[in-house]
Amino acid sequence: MSLLPVTLYGDKILRKKVDKVSDIDNETIELIANMFETMRNANGIGLAANQVGANKSIFVVDISRVEEYENIKPTVFINPVIEKYSDEKIIFEEGCLSIPDIHGEVERPESVVIKYYDTDLKEQTIEANKLFARVIQHEFDHLQGVLFTDLVDEELKKKFKKPLQKIKKRKIEVSYPVSETIDYQLL
Repeated sequence: MSLLPVTLYGDKILRKKVDKVSDIDNETIELIANMFETMRNANGIGLAANQVGANKSIFVVDISRVEEYENIKPTVFINPVIEKYSDEKIIFEEGCLSIPDIHGEVERPESVVIKYYDTDLKEQTIEANKLFARVIQHEFDHLQGVLFTDLVDEELKKKFKKPLQKIKKRKIEVSYPVSETIDYQLL
C-alpha cells in the first residue's frame, strides 16, 4: 500500500461529478487499499476517490476509532445512491482533508438509507445515523462535486474566503501528501 496525494480546494476534480465503476479490477482494489491507508495516515474518517485524483464513484469510511462507533466496520461504497434522507436534521461541525484547517457547522439529515456495491460488486443497502450518516453524506457529496464549504451559512462563507485562497495557492502546511497543482491529472 502507498499514500496517495490528496487533492486540495481549487483542484478541478473536486468539482466534477465522477464516473460510475463498471468492474472491479486489481487497479481498483489497489486504489481502495491506498485510499484507506491515505485516509488513516491523515487522521481522516472518510475519503472519496476524487480526493486522491481518481475519477471513480468510490468512497471509504472508517469511524471505528471514534468512541461509540467501534462496532462500525470500515466500509467501501462503490456507485453509492442515497435512497432516503430523514426529516430530522442535525447541525455538526465538519472538516475535510481537501480543505485543511477549515471547519464549519453544516446541517444535514440525521439518518440516511444508502444503496451501494461492495468490492465483490454485490449490492448492499444500509441505514446509517448520526456520525456514520454524516460522513456518508459528506463523502457522497464529494462524488457529486459538492464540498462542505458550499453548505455553510453566508457568514462562514465570507470568513472562509481568504483561507480557501491560501489552500488553492498551496500556501499551507499539512502532515500528509497533497497534489502538486490545481491542474491535477485524473486517474
